[in-house]
Amino acid sequence: MHPFYKLILPLATLLAVNACSNDTDSTTEQPSTSTVTPATSIPGRWYTEEQVAAGKHLFQLHCSTCHGSNAQSIPDWKKPGSNGMYPPPPLNGTAHAWHHSLNLLRKTVREGGVRLGGQMPGFADKLKPQEIDAILAWVQTLWTEQIYQAWLTRSGLIKR
Repeated sequence: MHPFYKLILPLATLLAVNACSNDTDSTTEQPSTSTVTPATSIPGRWYTEEQVAAGKHLFQLHCSTCHGSNAQSIPDWKKPGSNGMYPPPPLNGTAHAWHHSLNLLRKTVREGGVRLGGQMPGFADKLKPQEIDAILAWVQTLWTEQIYQAWLTRSGLIKR
C-alpha cells in the first residue's frame, strides 16, 4: 500500500467515527411506545418480546449477510480489506453501536453509511420505521446488561 494511503485511511476512519458519534440532534427522542403491549414488555427495556422476535427475522433477511447471523461481524473487523474499506462492525455490544443514540442508530439504518465513507446502504425504501425499531430491539438483546445500561446513560435516558 502506498504510504500516502497508510496515513489517509486511519485519518478518514477517525473522521467517519467522529461524525457518527457527534449526534447533532440534542433532543433525546424516546422510543415509540405505539407498539408496546404492557403484557409483553421486557422489564428495563424499551422494546417488547414481539419486536425482538420480528427484529431477529428482519435482521437475518436484511443485515446478517454483512454483519453476521448473530451481529458478530468478522474477527478482523478493525482491519481494512483489500479495497481499503473496513468491514461492517459487530453490533452485538463488542464494538461502538452502543455509543450512539437510538435516533442515530435509526438514521444509520435508514440512510446507510456511504456518506460517512462506509459501505452500508440505506434501508429507508425497504424497512418501515417499526421494522427498524424491531431490528434495533433484537440487536440490543445481544448486549450485556452492563453495555445496555451504559447505552441508556450515554443516551441520556437515565441519570447516573
